[in-house]
Amino acid sequence: MSLSFLQIIGIVSVFFICVSILSFCLKTHPNMRVPIIKNITVNTSHNTTAWVLDKTQTNAHEAFFYIECVCNAWFTFEILVRFIASPNKCEFVKASVNIIDYIATLSFYIDLILQKFASHLENADILEFFSIIRIMRLFKLTRHSSGLKILMQTFRASAKELTLLVFFLVLGIVIFASLVYYAERIQANPHNDFNSIPLGLWWALVTMTTVGYGDMAPKTYVGMFVGALCALAGVLTIALPVPVIVSNFAMYYSHTQARAKLPKKRRRVLPVEQPRGPRLPGQGPPNQQQLNQPGCGPGGGMGVGGLPPNVAGAPVNTTGVPAVNRRMNAIKSNHPKDGAGPKVGEIPNTRRRWRDL
Repeated sequence: MSLSFLQIIGIVSVFFICVSILSFCLKTHPNMRVPIIKNITVNTSHNTTAWVLDKTQTNAHEAFFYIECVCNAWFTFEILVRFIASPNKCEFVKASVNIIDYIATLSFYIDLILQKFASHLENADILEFFSIIRIMRLFKLTRHSSGLKILMQTFRASAKELTLLVFFLVLGIVIFASLVYYAERIQANPHNDFNSIPLGLWWALVTMTTVGYGDMAPKTYVGMFVGALCALAGVLTIALPVPVIVSNFAMYYSHTQARAKLPKKRRRVLPVEQPRGPRLPGQGPPNQQQLNQPGCGPGGGMGVGGLPPNVAGAPVNTTGVPAVNRRMNAIKSNHPKDGAGPKVGEIPNTRRRWRDL
């Protein structure tokens, strides 16, 4: 399969993902919805009947339904093709991105079934909440975007730091919510916003994350002091683990950039050396005519007597035995455990030995 064809398939997949997400968002706009109007007959005060038009609800335009059908048909086809072409079916099924793809695609077909058989129920609009699962298709872009892959790898590598951050936030939220609840009740405060500790939890979360909606605020001096401590503690709590997460992101980003700049070279295929056959017991050393044949001797692939080139390249004496064998025999004869070695006080004739080599 050529690289250009794979790029076209990737572009088409990203296109359908973007169209599906855009359709999911636009169909909730009031100008993109069609009202459902019913004719209701009422009795007037003059004992007559009249009819009025009542708008009960609104539905998305019919065009969005066909757009969703085309997009989900592509997603279904993509899942089936990728499953058939996958070499390992178990790993394909267990992949997190594929699980999101299964659920998002399956939610469309479940929504169709519920609209057909459960549309008469009173709380049928609640069933549309499950269609929000389709927004999770954005995670499929991680297969086509290196930046999203780096972000996911950063979060995975910084799991301990993120857990520590959440733990510190929960600890600070509970502490400052309790403090501000009792601090606002010390003085007379007719406009107290903290009627319970659960309401203080929301205020502490907004304050520690430095968001500050302003919907709740302490009115007493003690409560303001607690609020100042909560803001400072939130800044310090969030700032401590952030450098570790940033360093992990920089590490993965630099690694990805370095791999992208590496030159793409083809692997060189080296020829496989043919195995050499064993030397027969009755086979003697080759004569001079055999040494002159191509492929034998120091310049060929085989040396003397089937020896490797590094051994066959050694000088050969008149007996046809390489000097390497003479050297090994000399070493064995000089072994301390050998009874035939040189006697005590005798100097071995090493000059002749090195001359033969």
